[in-house]
Amino acid sequence: MRLLLWVALPYAAIAILIVGTVWRWRYDQFGWTTRSSELYESRLLRVGSPLFHFGLAFVILGHVMGLLIPENWTEAVGVSEGAYHAVSLWGGAAAGLAALAGMAILIYRRRATGPVFSATTRNDKLMYVLLGGSLLLGCAVTIIENGVRGGYDYRQTVAPWFRGIFLLRPDPDLMNGIPWLYGFHAVFGFLLVALFPFTRLVHAFSAPWRYAFRPYIVYRSRDGRGPATRDPARGWQPITRR
Repeated sequence: MRLLLWVALPYAAIAILIVGTVWRWRYDQFGWTTRSSELYESRLLRVGSPLFHFGLAFVILGHVMGLLIPENWTEAVGVSEGAYHAVSLWGGAAAGLAALAGMAILIYRRRATGPVFSATTRNDKLMYVLLGGSLLLGCAVTIIENGVRGGYDYRQTVAPWFRGIFLLRPDPDLMNGIPWLYGFHAVFGFLLVALFPFTRLVHAFSAPWRYAFRPYIVYRSRDGRGPATRDPARGWQPITRR
């Protein structure tokens, strides 16, 4: 069971993610979309979407810092374990709850708005279960294990196991005795990774990241005159003395 959960499942999920994304791009580019439903309802969308996306962005950033950056690296730059734990607890809880609240609003909107609900596929429904479960378990891990119960040093167990997967040196023994919330959170996470390319989540690979770095767009008037040759507006003509 240890080999199945902590070795086979991660590699199978990563393989499905890569192969499924390539397949989706080659054979379903017209379906590579979020299937926007803003025309049907925008009031709840304006609240839920930013809350979910910004919360999820900080959740992902927290996982990158906690799982991919070794503990001795943060200590080397002067970040004590107490400071790291405080940021992880309060920042992670805030980000997770924001993403969870945003997702709850979006699910309510999708269920309460007829045309939006009609556009929901079976894969989307399964995606909501796995994504919502992952966020809920992540909040429970942060608040219960790292807050109420005083904290669990996952950087000595879960984090080295996770890095070992990408280094092709997975060590399932590191996951022995971890709190069950961490185990369920990891399983839900890899199941979501496997489902990722077959849902609307795939649009994350097409996010317009280059927009912030694009060059300026120069607009020119139809009469061919640039800003320097434009007539001054009425009321602001320069006053000249005769």
